[in-house]
Amino acid sequence: MSHPHPELGAPPALKEGALRITPLGGLGEIGRNMTVLEYGDRILIVDCGVLFPEDEQPGVDLILPDFSYIRDRLDKVDGIILTHGHEDHIGAVPYLLRENPDIPLIGSKLTLALIEAKLAEHRIHPYVLEVVEGDRERIGPFDCQFIAVNHSIPDALAVAVRTPAGMVVATGDFKMDQLPLDGRLTDLPAFAKLAEEGMDLLLVDSTNAEVPGFIPHERDISAALRNVFANADKRIIVASFASHVHRIQQVLDAAHEYKRKVAFVGRSMVRNMGIARELGYLKVPGNLLVDVKTLDDLPDKEVVLICTGSQGEPMAALSRMANRDHQIRIVEGDTVVLASSLIPGNENAVYRVINGLTRWGAKVVHKGNAKVHVSGHASAGELLYFFNICKPKNLMPVHGEWRHLRAAADLGIATGIPRNRVVIAEDGVCVDLEKGVARIVGKVRAGYVYVDGSSVGDITEASLKDRRILGEEGFISVFVVVDSTNGKIVSGPTIQARGSGIDDGAFGAVAAKLEEALTRSAGEGVLEVRQIQQLVRRIIGKWVADNYRRRPMILPVVVEV
Repeated sequence: MSHPHPELGAPPALKEGALRITPLGGLGEIGRNMTVLEYGDRILIVDCGVLFPEDEQPGVDLILPDFSYIRDRLDKVDGIILTHGHEDHIGAVPYLLRENPDIPLIGSKLTLALIEAKLAEHRIHPYVLEVVEGDRERIGPFDCQFIAVNHSIPDALAVAVRTPAGMVVATGDFKMDQLPLDGRLTDLPAFAKLAEEGMDLLLVDSTNAEVPGFIPHERDISAALRNVFANADKRIIVASFASHVHRIQQVLDAAHEYKRKVAFVGRSMVRNMGIARELGYLKVPGNLLVDVKTLDDLPDKEVVLICTGSQGEPMAALSRMANRDHQIRIVEGDTVVLASSLIPGNENAVYRVINGLTRWGAKVVHKGNAKVHVSGHASAGELLYFFNICKPKNLMPVHGEWRHLRAAADLGIATGIPRNRVVIAEDGVCVDLEKGVARIVGKVRAGYVYVDGSSVGDITEASLKDRRILGEEGFISVFVVVDSTNGKIVSGPTIQARGSGIDDGAFGAVAAKLEEALTRSAGEGVLEVRQIQQLVRRIIGKWVADNYRRRPMILPVVVEV
């Protein structure tokens, strides 16, 4: 089993006849999925998604893959294959197409409809190629065949990419639900045919590789939903991903059965469900949907709200309801259903929302106390079955944290894949497929690119460190006016603190020390503003550390007159 080392350098030039696979996101994390395939001087991209920020990334809206590896070769990109319409697979497409809007997008009808709606907001209108399972398309030097897979969103596809170097199969996200709501199974016979031809490298979804057995059927949650509806006396508020069509279909069916009206809340939810309904993926009984503005005219026991915010996102509808910052106010007796998974890293945010909702009297139903969610990713039993069907010559687990990648690798080895043909990589690691063998050859930059409002890539790790310090330790500002000719103090120092837990009156003791140090440094010819600022930071920082054992941010403001 091969794995990356920190000593890895830049990869060598791609050999003639070899295929290079470079994940720029999705390995060692849940999200930001993006894989670059290179043959000759041509490039094919599979997925281009976002990662959602965690608590230690304050102020960040989204995290993108780092495009720097291909930025100067975007004219060589023959297309972006989108396996399905979840944000962690399509969310970064607008940011890449800003840099080259001529890159074609390839995907299923629903996937393309979702991304085109998103791109329209960015005023980007790309060339798209709609495909269905069974299609085979030549995209540059890449011969691509599309295979149906079952996931938590309709129209998901795996892709088999044939090149002279061999065949690479990327599953995208998938599971093997044998009773799917839409009747669309993961096409195991198609994978078996690919295995007969010879699957040189399998990139497999690893998210649930640690979970034993088989994932329950999506339709199994309908009983739990009906139980919620049968026992709710007031409003029912369901939070889900804005793209989880199957889950929302079941909520609509339950609402219809219990004679409740449904309103969608949140721009992305309204947009995506409108698209799904228009394309026929969402079946809405007549007169079931109402505008959220008309809810006040209905009795609470006849209302269902479907909104975003199941991951505790601070600006999503559910979080704002929990914070009393939304037009819809939670009241005693409301029932809130969190009908989605808990993405690793979001636990604190989700429990904060649950506590906020409970505080206002809501009953909160979630996967921890009711069967209101089943996963969209294949578990260990399904992966074993899948590996035995595919019989890949080389295996590279993707889409998972380190523990998931290793668990998937161990499952592959258990089914007979040679240990030296299993590659555990990380973002930025280049894997070359040559003469039937996949091996790590180097590493390229694949760090986080932060989106903060309209800023893309301007926020650095240093900026986030400053934000964390401000949030945890507060700051102390020091204002002093000095004579530009001799460095002597003209006014100040004035010292104030915010969020540090130190009363402004306590700074009298250190102000005298600071004034003495500044006077002495002026006498020694220290006149540069930067040097004076460093002196202020040193004096104040040492005093705070000695007396309070804290490390707030110190902001010295030195004005020359």
